[in-house]
Amino acid sequence: MNIKDIIEGKLSEIILNVYQLKDIKLEVQENKTEFEGDFTIVTFPLVKQLKKNPESIGVELGDALTTQTELLESFNVVKGFLNVKVKNQFFVDQFRSVTEGFSTIEKKDATVMVEYSSPNTNKPLHLGHVRNNLLGFSVAQILKEAGYDVIKSQIINDRGIHICKSMLAWEKFGKGETPEATHTKGDHFVGKYYVEFDKELKRQTNIIFNDFRINKFDNFDTSKKAEVQALNEKIDLLDSKKKELLNTVNFEELSILHEQFKNQLEISLDDNLLIAGVPKRVEENISDEAELELVKKESKIFINLFKDVLDVEDKLEIEKSNLKEICKPASEIMKEAQQMLLDWEKGDEKVRNLWNEMNSWVYEGFSETYKRLGVDFDQVQYESNTYILGKDLIQDGLEKGVLYQKEDGSVWCDLTDEGLDHKLLLRSDGTSVYMTQDLGTAVERFKQNNIQKLIYTVGNEQDYHFQVLFKVLGKLGFAWADQLFHLSYGMVELPNGKMKSREGTVVDADELMQEMYDTAEAKAKEIGRLEELAEEERKASYETIGMGALKYFMLKVDPKKKMLFNPEESIEFNGNTGPFIQYTYARIQSLLAKANYEYQEVVAVDANQFEKELIVLLANYKNIVEKAAEALSPALVANYVYDLVKSYNSFYQNQSTPILKLEDENLRQFRLNLSDLSAKTIQKSLGLLGIGTVNRM
Repeated sequence: MNIKDIIEGKLSEIILNVYQLKDIKLEVQENKTEFEGDFTIVTFPLVKQLKKNPESIGVELGDALTTQTELLESFNVVKGFLNVKVKNQFFVDQFRSVTEGFSTIEKKDATVMVEYSSPNTNKPLHLGHVRNNLLGFSVAQILKEAGYDVIKSQIINDRGIHICKSMLAWEKFGKGETPEATHTKGDHFVGKYYVEFDKELKRQTNIIFNDFRINKFDNFDTSKKAEVQALNEKIDLLDSKKKELLNTVNFEELSILHEQFKNQLEISLDDNLLIAGVPKRVEENISDEAELELVKKESKIFINLFKDVLDVEDKLEIEKSNLKEICKPASEIMKEAQQMLLDWEKGDEKVRNLWNEMNSWVYEGFSETYKRLGVDFDQVQYESNTYILGKDLIQDGLEKGVLYQKEDGSVWCDLTDEGLDHKLLLRSDGTSVYMTQDLGTAVERFKQNNIQKLIYTVGNEQDYHFQVLFKVLGKLGFAWADQLFHLSYGMVELPNGKMKSREGTVVDADELMQEMYDTAEAKAKEIGRLEELAEEERKASYETIGMGALKYFMLKVDPKKKMLFNPEESIEFNGNTGPFIQYTYARIQSLLAKANYEYQEVVAVDANQFEKELIVLLANYKNIVEKAAEALSPALVANYVYDLVKSYNSFYQNQSTPILKLEDENLRQFRLNLSDLSAKTIQKSLGLLGIGTVNRM
């Protein structure tokens, strides 16, 4: 128990004994004022109940703490705030207690499963997966440190139409090549063919689109002719409206803008490109920073000038997109992919063999990425084994009257009493939906493992899905449904915009990690760090620093928030960054090495204010871990270790005599002990975030 908790506990006892008030907990804060005292106690919550002014309450509480405990050396009351100065020996004893109990973990009689990653086997991991993996792994580490038994799990989405797309493209365009023959990482190799499929699908879709635009259905069959014709009418009307509005625009106003706006507009009109894309294309052609800033301002003028045209153009593109969605199923390549999926479900030997081989390539690639990212799993499930689960639950729900069946044979769950809607659980043809599979997988996990909690690490775009999943499981009678948690997190963006996918421009996890390594190397060379190390040690340090920068930057942000990841900013050696914290750890290791440090207990010493503040923070480590485990938030640990490092640096820098030059052996040993425990706490905190340390930087 740390000093603040002890004070809060004693205050609650005093309030009960003196005022006969139960369950009152006054907040104890570290004193940040100029008034003497280590901690400040806010007395205002008692004013209304006791009908006394806060000053007199503060004096009464201060007197009681002084006479009834051995805690206080002195106290003062300023405007209702009780400032207390704790006896010096109490800090020294607290530090000794924290040192002795540092490695002990109070076990909880509970096992928690944490699911994270859960990728598709048709492409490599991307930036979003990086946040997912780091978050899930860190939460698992924090739960372990809090005393839980933890099972780290993932379910790999290894079947479905998206997998067949990569398989089919490889059959058509691969010419028998393999990752090994092309010296390509397996997941990147398969991902390339997913992109190839999409390119071919677009090519075929555009051909069909051109036919359907003139209501020509001879070459391609569709059951939605009436819908196509209706869309064509909308597209024609909007196209005419766009041309009409273009004729009303005063093009002479473009003369006040950069000449590139006029040039790019002419290209758009000649080549039938989107007018909305003009500002971006102009900005891409400008290299001078000052000129670019001016162009960005002028982009707003351009958009305002063409506002009505752009509004119609946007609606036009939506209707064209709707028509293309109808065209896709009519394409030959999409029909072949659908047939391949049917063949897979029937167990066709040729298709299954190809599926096994291509998935094995992907798993090898994933394994490399996970290793470099520093994450692992205790259990791995595959959707190909779990997709049939859940159907028995549907029948059970029908028999219990929890679910209902429509005339077409589809099965639904009415969740309107929960503030949600009606949810489809089984299609009319008897096939399952993702929700059905997730129901079955959850039940299977609780059957196969003695777990008390299950945490799903999934982006916030799936918030509604998990609300429904948990409610349906509750209605089906599973008591553990209220122990299911969705660890929801926001999207990751880069300074130049959101991630893109499917066009081959996804922010690749492997490339990002390599960029972090390269940036760490460049930054270290720029400021003259690590030069004295041997080459292999230097490379290992670049890796640890680069990955530490990535992980810390990702995890210091509250999971629920959308975040902007800036690789350059993340790797600074000053400020709230991983490298800054790693540097402090290395600095302490250097100090301890020079001192030939060995732990010796210090029974009594006169601690200064910086040392007291550091002891309070060190004593708070386990509290922070408990809070982070409860909130499922590594950000609490990240912010804690940053505060600890700042406190240590203040302690280190505000010494009249450097530690190694102290003649007082008792004080020297105490400060080395403080440094050692600070380093161990930094290292353990970083470990909870999946971040390594280096001894020299």
